[in-house]
Amino acid sequence: MSGEIQNLTMNFGPQHPAAHGVLRLVLEMDGEVIQKADPHIGLLHRGTEKLAENKPFNQSIGYMDRLDYVSMMCNEHAYVLSIERLLGVQVPVRAQYIRVMFDEITRVLNHLMWLGAHGLDIGAMTVFLYCFREREDLMDCYEAVSGTRMHATYYRPGGVHRDLPDSMPKYQASKWRSQADADRLNRGRGGTLLDFIEAFTERFPRCVDEYETLLTDNRIWKQRTVNIGVVSPERALQLGFSGAMLRGSGIEWDLRKKQPYEVYADLDFDIPVGVNGDCYDRYLVRIEEMRQSNRIIKQCVDWLRKNPGPVMTPDAKIHAPKREQMKGNMESLIHHFKFMTEGYCVPAGETYAAVEAPKGEFGVYLVSDGANKPFRLKCRAPGFAHLAALGEMVTGHMLADVVAVIGTQDIVFGEVDR
Repeated sequence: MSGEIQNLTMNFGPQHPAAHGVLRLVLEMDGEVIQKADPHIGLLHRGTEKLAENKPFNQSIGYMDRLDYVSMMCNEHAYVLSIERLLGVQVPVRAQYIRVMFDEITRVLNHLMWLGAHGLDIGAMTVFLYCFREREDLMDCYEAVSGTRMHATYYRPGGVHRDLPDSMPKYQASKWRSQADADRLNRGRGGTLLDFIEAFTERFPRCVDEYETLLTDNRIWKQRTVNIGVVSPERALQLGFSGAMLRGSGIEWDLRKKQPYEVYADLDFDIPVGVNGDCYDRYLVRIEEMRQSNRIIKQCVDWLRKNPGPVMTPDAKIHAPKREQMKGNMESLIHHFKFMTEGYCVPAGETYAAVEAPKGEFGVYLVSDGANKPFRLKCRAPGFAHLAALGEMVTGHMLADVVAVIGTQDIVFGEVDR
């Protein structure tokens, strides 16, 4: 046998722990250097868009949660915005502030998940545990408003499902948890949801400092991310990047500033931008985004404290009657039944609504023919464009760098494969 190393083709995934879902990469290797990477999708295809075209508008909100299942409410936001634009509905200002606050809570949730998983992929164990410590508190905020920790279905066309609750869910003593432990865990849960969120915003910057202490100047972290997966600003635009992937390459594009929706135009925050377009810059951009989201959440909490009001449009055609009305009034019961089974008709037309989701521009293109269900629905998932560029980003790098590039793209397969 000759001593030459021959090219070999190998599978990366779909059961690989660093594939962030069911990604199958077919890699052509020259020794340990990648010559070509071919991403294969289709192993998680759920037909979300087709399912939504066969259900009344109001029954598909829950499908949106399950696309990018780490950025639940942001996906709902784009969908309900598209319906509202066709209906011509005005959303109460309080509901807009609640939406923006939960969009930013979702952004922090997403970036914590990304940071923990990305760190774990590259070999940083502790940051994963730190990130999930903060995620628990924010998941409790989801649970307080919607009753569920992940797939909230909290945003509705015309506003949000209900106003913010006056109390937080509390831990109870059981055979696994003593009363003293339950009391300790409930210490910050005596007030309203806004009190709980405000307390979180006070301590969160110190938590971000802890993540940075572990990683930002860490020699191994920099060796794994600096000059890896470099994308120039021009190329990032050509490849259809958005979100932190685009801003990491030095392009200051953020829909919250450039095409403001809801009340973002009234809030004070900055857009972090990278310089080199490598994995390290994208890491720094997302870290700073968490700090900016914290600023926005603080401003929303202050406004919501001072301004009570309705959280749903008064148009009774597009929201169900209250339960107490339904229990004591025959017409309300009929309305509730018709609303839940048939929904409402949306005027014929087409629209595109996009939000600055944590991973980039998440958009919903919606076509209505005047019926009670969409004629066509198309989701513009940011992760899909990023994954398409994976081959270009890893060519010439080592096998270990594939993991770093997949991590920096922050891919969640629910939205890529839809």
